[in-house]
Amino acid sequence: MNKYQRFFIWLIALSSMVCVSWSQDTDAEGCKDHPMLSRMNNFYITECESNYDQVEMYINEEETQMIDGDKTYICYELQGEMKSPSRFQVRKNYIDALKKIGGTLLYEAEYDAVIKLVKGGKEIWTLLRVYGDGESYCLTIVEKKAMTQEVQANDMLEALNKDGFIALYINFDIDKATIKSESEPIIEQIIALLKDNPDLQVSIEGHTDNTGTPEHNKTLSEQRAKAVMDAVIKGSIAKQRLSAIGWGQEKSIADNRSEEGRAKNRRVEIVKK
Repeated sequence: MNKYQRFFIWLIALSSMVCVSWSQDTDAEGCKDHPMLSRMNNFYITECESNYDQVEMYINEEETQMIDGDKTYICYELQGEMKSPSRFQVRKNYIDALKKIGGTLLYEAEYDAVIKLVKGGKEIWTLLRVYGDGESYCLTIVEKKAMTQEVQANDMLEALNKDGFIALYINFDIDKATIKSESEPIIEQIIALLKDNPDLQVSIEGHTDNTGTPEHNKTLSEQRAKAVMDAVIKGSIAKQRLSAIGWGQEKSIADNRSEEGRAKNRRVEIVKK
């Protein structure tokens, strides 16, 4: 074999190696596995996104629940000509992995599974959706949390001067008038607003969705309005500048037939007198 023949054979081999490397699918730019869950063997990421969102999760065969929180969405697809696992195999791998760290399987069907994990004070929901015969699947992972409302005293003043009121989403314990710690910054901004504007007088008005009886909702909304007023008074604001009223479900601003609408209706309004 002369040197030209050896060179030709080497060139063919090199071309083959290059073609193999080009055929390998790679993860979409900026995408990676969720820290809690690795991928199935021979799969790559086709798309991903992370944001604060609301996701509908099955809690049994007939009921769903809207989960608000930090969402991570990742989709995987099988590499090249690799043998596809079955839909059952994909489901079982992820269900077993989450069960091992304390997860509870809430719902399972041929193409879907929902697993809830409560750990370290966090509530994490995972929706697995398998496509085709198992050659692709997507994970939607939501760490449940209330949306943090970022509002400043000057924003409140601008809204009061323009519209006469501002709607605030202050978080309370379920069916109680206890203000949650994550809403304390909003209370502090109400206090700052009133300190910066000593002639300003406001009405603090509570509103609910239509869950429960109208009588109960009216009482609860009044208790919550008074809880906010008391918290503001503790910030050295004169009681004479404030009043509190509860409207219950009487003044809805969104459709109570959806969780998103009910969330908007559960609010406290600061109304300029």
